[in-house]
Amino acid sequence: MDVYEAILKRRSIRKYMDMPVEWDKLGKVVDAGRLAPCAGNLQSWKFVVVTEKELRNQLSEACLKQYWMQTAPVHIVVCAEITKLSRFYGIRGERLYSIQSCAAAAESMILMATSIGLATCWVSAFDEEMIKRILRIPDFVRPQMVITLGYADEIVPEPPKYTLTDVTFLQYYERRRRDPFMTMGFTSHHVEKALKDTKDFLENAGKKSDSLIGKLSKKLRGEGKEGNQ
Repeated sequence: MDVYEAILKRRSIRKYMDMPVEWDKLGKVVDAGRLAPCAGNLQSWKFVVVTEKELRNQLSEACLKQYWMQTAPVHIVVCAEITKLSRFYGIRGERLYSIQSCAAAAESMILMATSIGLATCWVSAFDEEMIKRILRIPDFVRPQMVITLGYADEIVPEPPKYTLTDVTFLQYYERRRRDPFMTMGFTSHHVEKALKDTKDFLENAGKKSDSLIGKLSKKLRGEGKEGNQ
């Protein structure tokens, strides 16, 4: 599965099968987070992998009682070393770069999980102090998000999304081309699918039309008369 396909297939899954995640797959997911881009290459993140059931139950409580999380066999808590970023970048590093770097790591892990058949959900609503107490996280580290991981036990339809032209500007904010496809091409997979379906329909319709015309021509020429005598 290529990256674009993983992006298209990714869903927020809140119901998981009662089966463990293989350690080699879990390792690939976490390693994808390790390789993500980050501010100044400081790699100021830490990943707490939680598989014990009691700890996962406590985390679901800390995440504002989102008990569906208990069905996921793995929770990955992505944390930022705040003092490390603050030392290099001051307040901006503490309040912005820490979040950006951890978000990049989380997205890399989520896409890797999708590509190898696993399901995830990004959870950001939680009581930070509760999570720190449960996982014994020191004061200079802040949990940024929790990723649930496992095998999906539900099928979630594709959510509605804005079109590319709704969210994209050229050169300046709110500046658009009248015909954005001249610049960007038909990048939407919905557009590509609609075009392919239309092409297939027309081709099939043409084949059926040719067949009908051929039969009609034979009848008009009387080619079928001998068989009827």
